[in-house]
Amino acid sequence: MNKMLLFPFTKTTEIRRLVPMCRILIVEDNPTFRQMLKEILYSRFPTMKIAEEPDGSELFPRIETFRPNIIFMDIRLPGENGLELTKKIKLKYQDITVIVLTSYDLPEYRQAARENKADHFVTKDSPTQDFLALVESILLVKNLDTNKNRGVF
Repeated sequence: MNKMLLFPFTKTTEIRRLVPMCRILIVEDNPTFRQMLKEILYSRFPTMKIAEEPDGSELFPRIETFRPNIIFMDIRLPGENGLELTKKIKLKYQDITVIVLTSYDLPEYRQAARENKADHFVTKDSPTQDFLALVESILLVKNLDTNKNRGVF
């Protein structure tokens, strides 16, 4: 059999298995963008668990109770900014994947995201497919890493 034909089926099957176990936290002060991102994610991953925070004021208690695998983090938030929060998250929760969101694709923002240990950088005007493909790739990588180290997702 041709392995090239089997890979997409295997990848899709694996993602379907992982989605119900995945938890995403969206930290974004714009309620319209939060809702839009949730709808994008639910369109491909309807069984995924998604929570929201409008700023960083209750972020760490929410992380403790919700235990997200992935966090979408806006850079510009009221109070503490998303880059500072990302750095704190990565210090305490190394296994959480943090995706920094911004409306501005500036080199200095990308550099600041890297310096604060963000795993990914995405602009808010990215095509829907980019958000979905990124989440799929993170799910697959997390599953591979977990299987290698522990045997389960």
